Amino acid sequence: MAEIIVLEGRHVLLQPLKHSHIKGLIEAANENPSIFKWTYVPQDEPSMTKYVDRAIECRDLGIAYPFVIVGKKDNQIKGTTRYWNIEKWEWPSGHPLDRAAKLDVCEIGHTWLRENAIRTAINTETKLLLLTNLFENWNALRVCFRTDVRNKRSQAAIERIGGKFEGILRADRMAIDYTIRDSCKYSILFSEWPHVKENLLKLLQ
Repeated sequence: MAEIIVLEGRHVLLQPLKHSHIKGLIEAANENPSIFKWTYVPQDEPSMTKYVDRAIECRDLGIAYPFVIVGKKDNQIKGTTRYWNIEKWEWPSGHPLDRAAKLDVCEIGHTWLRENAIRTAINTETKLLLLTNLFENWNALRVCFRTDVRNKRSQAAIERIGGKFEGILRADRMAIDYTIRDSCKYSILFSEWPHVKENLLKLLQ
């Protein structure tokens, strides 16, 4: 995860998260904080600095890769997302799946967008870029998504792009409101990627 990864589309640019992005992220987070009902989004500089510090630490450990999301039309920071829970399995030498893969499985999460980017091409193309890189460049076998069981909008968005519902993880983590959160888990497999990609391209059009 030490390499510099930049993913670029027509509408959005995904760049490795840096401390220099903190000011823009705070501005994005404060455009309308009320929309972040189910997702932790820091609002002030100390909290955002801690958030970025932790994301970069996870990248250095090889278990995550965080991006800042930048709109190409206005060069404005729209939010952030990351690959996380990255796993590279140890296949026996000569095994059919002992391939030139960056990773085997991971999750896409810690995703949030400022209000002016919600329900725009920004989110759809961000997912297209992340998934294309995972399946076509890194040869991933599976990617997962998790969301609060109460977050119906997020569940609908994951299903819209082709995520398959796997079940509910009970008492999965502490929720943003300091309750015990149940999470809905979704996945996309490598074999499903061509259909998912076709669907995403249609949605962008």
